[in-house]
Amino acid sequence: METYSTLVWVILGMAVVTYVPRMIPMVYLSDREIPSWLNEWLGYIPVTVLAALLFPILFMENGSLSILQNPYLLAALPTFIVGFWTKNIFITVLVGMASVVAIRFFI
Repeated sequence: METYSTLVWVILGMAVVTYVPRMIPMVYLSDREIPSWLNEWLGYIPVTVLAALLFPILFMENGSLSILQNPYLLAALPTFIVGFWTKNIFITVLVGMASVVAIRFFI
């Protein structure tokens, strides 16, 4: 019973931590006009976060810079090309997964 209670509290805590940062700006900014420069600046945040998440896995392996022998970087190249060319997230994800599998099989 102790484990169940702890699990419920952890889930509720995670829900609050996830919900509150989204709710506060929505409540605070819902009746205000956001300047166009701020709206444009906020549009760069997802790209920046994605780059910060991808950089270590694409360019580092075991804590050191690895460009030619890193399978994730090698798989990212055809994935990027297909994503840029097709603009289809489903096909891009499939190419990315297939690239990782193929590179791990051959290397």
